Amino acid sequence: MSIHIPMARALLWQTLARNQIPSIGHTRYRKLHKYNVQSRVHEVRRFSVGTNKMDEDDSQKVRRDVSLVRRRPLSPLERISQLLPQESLGPEVEQLRDCNDDRTDESLAVTEDSNTLVASDKICESDTPIKEITMPQEEITHLSNGQTVADCSDVQSQVGAGTPSHVAEPLPKSLPRETMIEFGELLVAEFRKKGRVEFRKMFQLQEGVRLQSSWGTINHDDMAGRPSGRIMRTTHWAPILIRRPSLEDYVLLMKRGPAIAYPKDASMMLTMMDVVEGDCVLESGSGSGAMSLFLSRAVGSKGTVLSVEVREDHLGRSVKNYKRWRSSWARRRGGEEWPDNVHFHQADLSSASSLLAGRGFHSVALDLISPQLVLPTVVPHLHPGAVCAVYLANITQVVDLLDGIRCSSLPLLCERIIEVPVRDWLVAPARQKDGDFCTRKSPLSNEDKKDLCGVEEKGESANDARPFGSVPYISRPHPEQLSHTAFLVKLRKYVQ
Repeated sequence: MSIHIPMARALLWQTLARNQIPSIGHTRYRKLHKYNVQSRVHEVRRFSVGTNKMDEDDSQKVRRDVSLVRRRPLSPLERISQLLPQESLGPEVEQLRDCNDDRTDESLAVTEDSNTLVASDKICESDTPIKEITMPQEEITHLSNGQTVADCSDVQSQVGAGTPSHVAEPLPKSLPRETMIEFGELLVAEFRKKGRVEFRKMFQLQEGVRLQSSWGTINHDDMAGRPSGRIMRTTHWAPILIRRPSLEDYVLLMKRGPAIAYPKDASMMLTMMDVVEGDCVLESGSGSGAMSLFLSRAVGSKGTVLSVEVREDHLGRSVKNYKRWRSSWARRRGGEEWPDNVHFHQADLSSASSLLAGRGFHSVALDLISPQLVLPTVVPHLHPGAVCAVYLANITQVVDLLDGIRCSSLPLLCERIIEVPVRDWLVAPARQKDGDFCTRKSPLSNEDKKDLCGVEEKGESANDARPFGSVPYISRPHPEQLSHTAFLVKLRKYVQ
């Protein structure tokens, strides 16, 4: 026979304690109820005079309730590791945390002889030292210099003092003449998905500004001091490639007034004109300044480009785009300046004989609606055997140009009339629906495949290295093809 009143009091005490856990601090609850809970267990054992099955079940239930109430306090190492991102924790920290968990489980074991709950109040301050782990100093990235992971008190004091939640990965060593991104220069943000460009934007890096997109935002301050061509994550964890724009990117993304000469056409025109460093080139129709930039790079610092535009607003836009590119170039090249070799003039070339007086040109680039009207003024200043490249949008303009050359009896020979198409292709490894790579079918058996490739099929994943030629590829034209841009006419001056 046993007295059940103390047992009922103990169960009532445990029920009240569990209801009060969310409202009081964990440490305070442990201090207030540590002695009382254990005393109630001893009291039950002391006043029990029988050993029937009901008494044993009740005592086990009390011990189980006590184990649920007495939650183990977190060690400083566990508190620190919970504040940090889980993917940034090193294997050494995980091993130390597992070691603490094993020691805590041993300290909370229930002894069979005394049937009492033995709990250890010291986790990091135990007399048994934590197993020392040796790791290189450069791999300790979560603590400050000179500290070890096992020093729990110092880590806790550092976090309380405002230690950053994570430490940035070290930047790779820069190559010779490599410069980091700085404020004021132009950058291009690009997001690709399944081989297609879903987002592309050119912007100027400024302090305290954010890059806005449908895939999240990125602070401009986080880009400064980083190398070009870095993939950064937005607030929505989308990978955005941050890089410096090429001249082709700048021409396609810059602000424009009239239509531009597209890079594919400009490159073909430069090939027709055979422009080299040191040439003197005439351009009529500055537009938005696209062709002026390509000519400026082709002639170099020793050559000159004379750009003539009849409209004042178009000339102003081309000058702004030219200066903006030169300013960004100087920042990205560490002070090296883009050659200032383009001279802009507002004039009608058909009546600007005084502007061309005393000048000779190695080649001429015309981007006009009616180029046959200015050819009588331009041809006398073109070197014999030089090329005049004409950029025309419609085939009817080509007909008018050739008819105008015939009627004016100009010494020009039409060598080529071409259209420059560009056809993009998508090439990617063939994948199954589950994301794994497809495998080429071979007449060899599975055993022969293992002998030749040296790769076991068991345990392979989509990221495993496959032997060369074992993954099939799918190629198809890009669905978004570039439409018609212009016809290019190559005229060469001859001497009778």
